Amino acid sequence: MAKQDTESSVYSVTEIIGTSPTSWEDAAKNAVEIAANSLRDLRVAEVCKLDMRVDSGKVVEYRARVSLSFKYEA
Repeated sequence: MAKQDTESSVYSVTEIIGTSPTSWEDAAKNAVEIAANSLRDLRVAEVCKLDMRVDSGKVVEYRARVSLSFKYEA
């Protein structure tokens, strides 16, 4: 019978988008902090894409697309 490695883990990666009226940094931070309310054991967040919402030629919202990994529970 194979010995089970207690150090092994499984992670899921999901993509989320955070928004902010002030900056991309705040948008990314908002994405992670809000996701943390419903996902546990968050591990790594990677900003994948930055964009802006524009209205009448003015930037009205910064958006950060974030890949977020979290650990599956046994």
